[in-house]
Amino acid sequence: MPAGPSRGIPSQVAFDRRELSEILSIYGRMVAAGEWRDYGISCLGDMAVFSVFRRTAENPLYRIEKRPKLRNRQGMYSVVGMDGQVLKRGHDLKSVLRVLERKLIRAVD
Repeated sequence: MPAGPSRGIPSQVAFDRRELSEILSIYGRMVAAGEWRDYGISCLGDMAVFSVFRRTAENPLYRIEKRPKLRNRQGMYSVVGMDGQVLKRGHDLKSVLRVLERKLIRAVD
């Protein structure tokens, strides 16, 4: 049976207000540091993606992904680098985003 409102399963995964607040907090700091310039949000059937760009017309530097199907395994949040390597994965978005904060500290020095 297809996923949808009749089964109580969302047909699309999205970030909620709290998650977006945490993501945009680090995004704002990286923009202020001159590291990031643009972002894009994709809400798909099985995952939501917040992509971060240095310039608008290039591939994303990082993707912050939310995959609810992985909730009971290694965690539904992950940060993926430009090369597709998972930099950090976990159950708590704030702790997963710390991998990006380390890059902010280096950028400021």
